[in-house]
Amino acid sequence: MSVTPQLCKTVLAAALAAALAMPAMAAAPVTAAAPSPWIEASNRNAAIVLAAQAQFSPEDASDTGLAQYDGLAADLGPDITGRHVAAMQQARGKLQQKLELERDERIRQDLEILIGAVDQEIAGARLEAQYTLPWVDVPQMVFEGMQSLLQEQRPAARRAKALERLQRYVGQYPGSTPITQQAQARFTEKIGTPGLAGPVRMQVAQSLENVPTYIAGIRKLFADMKIAGAEPALAAMEQQLNAYAAWEKQVVLPLARTDFRMAPELYAFRLKQVGIDIEPRALVERAQVAYLETRAAMQALAPVVAAKLALKGVDGSDYRQVLRALKADSIPNAQLEAHYKGVNTQLEQRITRQRVVDIPARAMTMRLASAAESAAQPAPHMRPPPLIGNTGEHGQFVLPVSNPAASGKGEAYDDFNFAGAAWTLSAHEGRPGHELQFSAMVERGVSQARSLYAFNSVNVEGWALYAEAEMIPYEPAEGQFIALQFRMLRAARAMLDPMLNLGQVTREEAGRILTDEVMLSKAMARQELDRYTFNMPGQAGSYFYGYMRILQLRAETELALGDRFDRLAFNNFLLGQGLLPPDLLAKAVREHFIPEQKKARG
Repeated sequence: MSVTPQLCKTVLAAALAAALAMPAMAAAPVTAAAPSPWIEASNRNAAIVLAAQAQFSPEDASDTGLAQYDGLAADLGPDITGRHVAAMQQARGKLQQKLELERDERIRQDLEILIGAVDQEIAGARLEAQYTLPWVDVPQMVFEGMQSLLQEQRPAARRAKALERLQRYVGQYPGSTPITQQAQARFTEKIGTPGLAGPVRMQVAQSLENVPTYIAGIRKLFADMKIAGAEPALAAMEQQLNAYAAWEKQVVLPLARTDFRMAPELYAFRLKQVGIDIEPRALVERAQVAYLETRAAMQALAPVVAAKLALKGVDGSDYRQVLRALKADSIPNAQLEAHYKGVNTQLEQRITRQRVVDIPARAMTMRLASAAESAAQPAPHMRPPPLIGNTGEHGQFVLPVSNPAASGKGEAYDDFNFAGAAWTLSAHEGRPGHELQFSAMVERGVSQARSLYAFNSVNVEGWALYAEAEMIPYEPAEGQFIALQFRMLRAARAMLDPMLNLGQVTREEAGRILTDEVMLSKAMARQELDRYTFNMPGQAGSYFYGYMRILQLRAETELALGDRFDRLAFNNFLLGQGLLPPDLLAKAVREHFIPEQKKARG
């Protein structure tokens, strides 16, 4: 349950989420707002950072909307960290010069956001080089690089560039070197360096299991999009990815570690990177309280749900039994997409009727994930639209139905395919959650500093959980019940991720909590544990922490305005700020929203 970040990873990390294979429904074009002069000026500053990053990860720049990078591929060449850091330092120097001369408060704030993002990228590259062997999941990287371009919503001219990118990946384009060869060289040259830890063994094993799925997924993308002349490159890709997997078995696996915990300095950085600015133990303490409170609320609601749905043979005093009964009434995969779309429509009607927030008149896009997408991103997610040069593309709410990485079994989830789950999951990934959040940035006009470079999980996921909470009063009892289950999961994440990485709980103990108390399926619990221990350590707590920060700001604003508080105006204001970090968002509310509301409402 997340949104796909763009341009927020180190250069040696694989792209984090799945893109789109085919649209689920037709929708009216997105109309991007004409930028104001100050936003245009700010975006020229952001272009400095984009150009520096695109030298090393052009796929991200392309995915953001910069078509000039469509045919290019990642650089994993010699001295990648040194060259990457040098390029970012040069960009920082240019930004610092502009900050010293700038007088517009809004542009200065954006420059500070950009400088902070550059500093964080430099720190991350150096820490990774200091503590880890530079292993890359190349098959996943290639799949995501192809899927990013081979989307129905992309203009045909952009889709056609996928062949050039693939040729660069496999070394068939003039001047290119196979990406597998580059990745092997970077790993091999660091073997034996004191202090460098190998990747987590479970992560490498999972990657190996997924290679056939990624190869099949790439071939399907080229076939579906009817890209002519791709077979020579596809054949080379298949041979090279299989050879890379054989090399991983021989070289990488023996150096992989069974203890997933990383260096404390690296974990602390991961927390900072996602936006968590409190000590992990403080996060654990707050999450533990919320976990127990939410579980109690779920227990109180369980008899109401059991009585309403006339669940026979179910002890309504046990929330676990009620949840099992709800899950047992599953929706077949063939009907799942239509069911979710129906719930999305009902939510939109209630958002408008209850004046929660303004939403676009156009339809929202939701679809099921392919097997390859599920392997790359096995949790429900929203893929944002391009935030630069958008030509009518929309965000995509993507729902996986299985976890292909579950020890090769492809175990099915039972967490999202029943009626009660569709409500809060749609509110989170769709409207008024992520889909609206990113649509607002495109359609209302937000600077690239606030959409691309203020991006972190706390900013993004905090809004999505807040959106869930806004809709709970307007959902049926079973929807409210599952909303509480998901909220309990977010509290569990915020306590288990730090506890695992601080050595305070074992993976087995954490798994028991997720399956026996939060009541996740084994496949979903495995996905969660993989997230905490090697896929995205530190990220899982961002949901709870971001939600808590928005609730604090909402309470402060309501107290300041009293009966003059207008929820619709407040929520629209939050969306209009883009992805400002919590402190800057609170500053905007205190200095602009509250005074303006007091003045307007007398």
